[in-house]
Amino acid sequence: MIRSILLKTVVVISVIVVVLSVLSLIHDLTYWYAKILDFPRTQYLILSVICLGLFTILNRKWNSTSYIIAAGLIVAISIHSVKIAPYFFGEKVVPEVSLVDSNSKSSVEILIVNVLMTNKNAAKLKEIIDEHQPDMVLAMEVNSWWVEQLDEIDYPFTMSHPLDNAYGMVLYSRLPLSESEVKFFRHQDVPSLHTVVELRSGEKIKFHGVHPVAPFPSEKYPDNVGLEEVALSKVGNLVEADTLPSIVAGDFNDVSWSKSTRFFEKSGNLKNVRLGRGLYNSFSAQSFFMRWPLDHFFVTEDFGAVKIERLPKFGSDHFPVIAELVLQ
Repeated sequence: MIRSILLKTVVVISVIVVVLSVLSLIHDLTYWYAKILDFPRTQYLILSVICLGLFTILNRKWNSTSYIIAAGLIVAISIHSVKIAPYFFGEKVVPEVSLVDSNSKSSVEILIVNVLMTNKNAAKLKEIIDEHQPDMVLAMEVNSWWVEQLDEIDYPFTMSHPLDNAYGMVLYSRLPLSESEVKFFRHQDVPSLHTVVELRSGEKIKFHGVHPVAPFPSEKYPDNVGLEEVALSKVGNLVEADTLPSIVAGDFNDVSWSKSTRFFEKSGNLKNVRLGRGLYNSFSAQSFFMRWPLDHFFVTEDFGAVKIERLPKFGSDHFPVIAELVLQ
């Protein structure tokens, strides 16, 4: 009796996972719910493996239906493995470098963090910044209150555009900034920050701080429902047209294996720092199981990476992420 109930439960979950896995391949991004299905690939993969193992153990009558269920789970495992495996077993497209073997004056350490506008634990975030002492801090979803709190950190160069719509941004830097611009793409109330950064070596790079809108509908905040995301592709075009080595970082509100992010990557001839190093899931800090990478670092081929690290949570729904990059 218990075996029968367990088997039926496994079958139901298996069918749901297989159907969602196949639907996740839909690339018509004008349907926000299709785009959302692209996010939890790690979760699909884990559930598919567990269901296949349990189904194999519990099922005593192997007939055509049984083989279809097993085959469906194998297909689901294959779909998600293809997407996830490169982050753990693939090539490090941004080569690993050591500061011992390179010029440390050509390095830059950047911390990116979505603070969650309603979160008031600024003190904990300032402790994290004080502990790691990054060269640059890009904070997103900041309003005037958050900027007032973060202005207490000791960074002489600043770009600030606080908003009350969850898309405000502020950039703090110990490295000189010049030619700084706040740009708006599809939405006139969703900024992105663009600036030239002078490294300690005297070399210059371009930094683009981005926070495109979330893919799901919202009555309170800007959204792209029914529309293609154009902000990332336009940033990719900026990178492609620029002669300076470039870094693009921020909360993409998207996973890096999605169609839109991959298109951005190709349009700017950019490299994903995560590939070959791990997922470093940055959202959601409020859930142990439902997590995926939304906060990213992409760089041109001029850079190597010393590290990328997910830092402790501080009350936001995002973890801070820090990366140390070296201009080769």
